[in-house]
Amino acid sequence: MAAGLHHVSLGTRDMEKALAFYDPVMTTLGLKRVMDFSPYAVGYGTDGHPLFWIQLPHDREPASVGNGVHIGFDAESMEQVDAFHAAALAHGGVDDGGPGPRPDYGPHYYGAFVRDPDGNKIEACLAH
Repeated sequence: MAAGLHHVSLGTRDMEKALAFYDPVMTTLGLKRVMDFSPYAVGYGTDGHPLFWIQLPHDREPASVGNGVHIGFDAESMEQVDAFHAAALAHGGVDDGGPGPRPDYGPHYYGAFVRDPDGNKIEACLAH
């Protein structure tokens, strides 16, 4: 079996605000809460497997944003990328590169970048 990515976690300073953002945004990509340890951590995924976590840091120190780090989510269509971007902006996210082709990433790459309420950079992309 080849090594693969099991899950990714991002810290937050305000769990309530983060969940108000991520609940609708993750839905646009077909992900939902599959594990909920509120108010400490929530895992989003499918079929009971959390792929993406939002959580308070375990060391109880304030969460900070990693410079140069971003999380990219697979999308199934350009419309899904557009919906991801629109939902993010409607729920407190900040545009960091609107939906569109990204020819530097490949001839068929379509993506959108946003910053969540904590400043983490996330992306939805279609790379067929």
